Amino acid sequence: MVKKIPMAICYDFDGTLSPGNMQEYEFMDKLGVKAMWFWKKSLKFSKTQNADPILAYMRLMLDEAQYKGLPVTRDYFNKCGENVEFFPGVTDWFKRINNYGKKNRVEVSHYIISSGLKEMIEGTAIAKEFKCIFASSFMYNASNVAYWPANAVNYTGKTQYLFRINKGCCDINDNKIINQYIPEEDRAVPYKNMIYIGDGDTDIPCMKLVKLSGGHSIAVYNPRKKGRKNKAQKLIQEDRVNISANADYREGKLLDSYVKSIIDKLSNDYKVMKFEK
Repeated sequence: MVKKIPMAICYDFDGTLSPGNMQEYEFMDKLGVKAMWFWKKSLKFSKTQNADPILAYMRLMLDEAQYKGLPVTRDYFNKCGENVEFFPGVTDWFKRINNYGKKNRVEVSHYIISSGLKEMIEGTAIAKEFKCIFASSFMYNASNVAYWPANAVNYTGKTQYLFRINKGCCDINDNKIINQYIPEEDRAVPYKNMIYIGDGDTDIPCMKLVKLSGGHSIAVYNPRKKGRKNKAQKLIQEDRVNISANADYREGKLLDSYVKSIIDKLSNDYKVMKFEK
């Protein structure tokens, strides 16, 4: 039997797969607040309370929803996710890349590592494409209403999920496998077989870790937003990513070609390794 080569593509969400923050598509509209006002207030709240910025925005969501009388249930968050928009090519990207991998004996799995809300991501049209969705989430009461953060994924916290992917552990409550010694050759996905795709400061630790470990990191940017391209290219100069690319996931574009080239490389490396054994 021909061995399948495991490969993981890890994505941030907001600004990486979607051009905006997921909370802005439906949630803020229902609240009747402007995105700039919300994020400015969240940042001020974080600083005055000396709080983690992710916990601050999650608390502010609950406070504003309660003030406006909006019941924030899990189902409602899922529904908000249905309205999230994507960059060009995202919706057919996963099938296309998976099929290309199969042709080269590479088994591609996709993962989300996001500071956004897991419940909203689970409501999007692409949720089914991911093996695991690692993201911030809420606790819910008996009426299924959110009342407290259950998990907050900040910029340094994101790196732990790379370790979980490496060892094949999607359960964030399982600390046994994540701390267990497993020889590199027996791990689910070697770091050199990982790709990390992100756009912002919260992605830098993951980008650097994947690149230093022999994998590939990609900084994507929205060409319609001023300064984003320069910011992404700066990450190349700082040796934090391998390349920067327009967040255009359509076939034949730079992102598509680069990821397929990595798949080719993994396949060819495996062929060479067989001769050397």
